[in-house]
Amino acid sequence: MSANAVLSPSRGSLLTSDAASLADLAAALRGAVDSRRDADQTARLVAEQLRQHLPGPGILTPEQRLGDPVRYRAHTLHVEPDGSFSVVALVWRPGQATRIHDHISWCVFGVIQGVEHEELFDEHLNPVGVNHNYPGDVSGFAPPGDIHRVRNVGDTTAISLHVYGADLSQVGSSVRRYYD
Repeated sequence: MSANAVLSPSRGSLLTSDAASLADLAAALRGAVDSRRDADQTARLVAEQLRQHLPGPGILTPEQRLGDPVRYRAHTLHVEPDGSFSVVALVWRPGQATRIHDHISWCVFGVIQGVEHEELFDEHLNPVGVNHNYPGDVSGFAPPGDIHRVRNVGDTTAISLHVYGADLSQVGSSVRRYYD
C-alpha cells in the first residue's frame, strides 16, 4: 500500500461476541502490531486479524448499543498496556457523522451493525472516493492520505470497531486535524 492508499473494504466473518472474543481479538492484534512493520504494512496485518476476529454487536452492552441522540459515541474497549494500539467501538444513530478529518496513526475498522458511508478526500479536500461499509466489511489506512468523513446514512443504528495505532487513553483522540 502506498503512503496515500486506503485499504479497500473487504468482508470479514461476524462472530457473536463477548469478553472472550475481545481478548482473542486483542491477542491477534498484538501479534500483528508486534511485528514492528511500517504503518502501511501494520494496517494491512491488523486488517487481516480484524477480518478473522471481527466480533458482533454483543461486544457492547445493551446501553452502549443505544448510542446518543446528539452525536455518535465512542466506547474504548481495550488499550494495549504498551500503548501500541487501542480498540474503540463507535455507535452511530441515523444521520450522525464525523467532521472531515485525518488521523495521528494508522487505523483499521470493521462494521458490525448497520451501514457506514465514508467519503474520501485528497489533501486539497477534493472528493476522491466513496465507500459504503456493511456488516463484516473491514477497511483501513495509514497517514498521509487518510482524510475522510464517516456517517450513518441508514435508518438504524450503525456500530463499527476501530483499531488505532496509538494509546487513546493518553492522547485522547485519534484525530490529528479537522478540515471543516
